Amino acid sequence: MTTAREIMTEGAECIGADENVLLAAQKMTELGVGALPICGADDKLKGVLTDRDIVIKVLGAGKDPASTTAGELAQGEAVTIGADDEASEILRTMTAHKTRRLPVIDGHRLVGMVSQGDVARALPDPQVGDLLEALSSD
Repeated sequence: MTTAREIMTEGAECIGADENVLLAAQKMTELGVGALPICGADDKLKGVLTDRDIVIKVLGAGKDPASTTAGELAQGEAVTIGADDEASEILRTMTAHKTRRLPVIDGHRLVGMVSQGDVARALPDPQVGDLLEALSSD
């Protein structure tokens, strides 16, 4: 069976919890990604910051992206997937948590990200269709 390690995008870069959202947006632009894991000073994953979070929770709320930290937008414990977890677990986790991106963890170390697009490229159409339907429904 296909594992998260096989379909993930390697080398996910973090934004520090104490770094500002403006820097996060610049980093997203440079990397061509729509989400960054938020890592604390202890190098542990604190959450995931998305481009949508920046637009809705910062810009739309009238906050200053240069003085709002990524850590302020981290919401509880991050939803992750183990590097050796099977694709079926990725589908279950994405569906249950209605998330389009999952940080991939090996032990406590971030090793990559699995996106909806990664899943679409790696798995058979019926499974991908079920995931898309689950993520699109309210």
